[in-house]
Amino acid sequence: MFAVLKTGGKQYKVQAGDVLRVEKLNAAAGDKVQFNEILMVGSTLGAPMVDGACVQAEVIDQIKADKVITFVKRRRKHSSQRTRGHRQQLTLLRVTDVLAEGAASTGVKTAVGARTKENA
Repeated sequence: MFAVLKTGGKQYKVQAGDVLRVEKLNAAAGDKVQFNEILMVGSTLGAPMVDGACVQAEVIDQIKADKVITFVKRRRKHSSQRTRGHRQQLTLLRVTDVLAEGAASTGVKTAVGARTKENA
């Protein structure tokens, strides 16, 4: 069975055994996390979310994406240029379970982004 979950402003279609790279979560390697914002499970479509559904995953590692380099050259006669780089922080996950119901009784902590208001 597959599910469509929402995290970090993006949507992912997952099933048990998949490996995902998502925006950084507040969890260490080896932790189990649970996603409760499920948009679709199998053929059940949520309005907007499927009640009681969840996806459980295990955190493999905290990684960084490839470096994105931007080069800015300003107007003529000012000879000003600047190179900037950025590496996005990501969390590597392995999906363990897709549950269509019973999300409240699992006892697994909810996946929370690293920079949400709850943690800031």
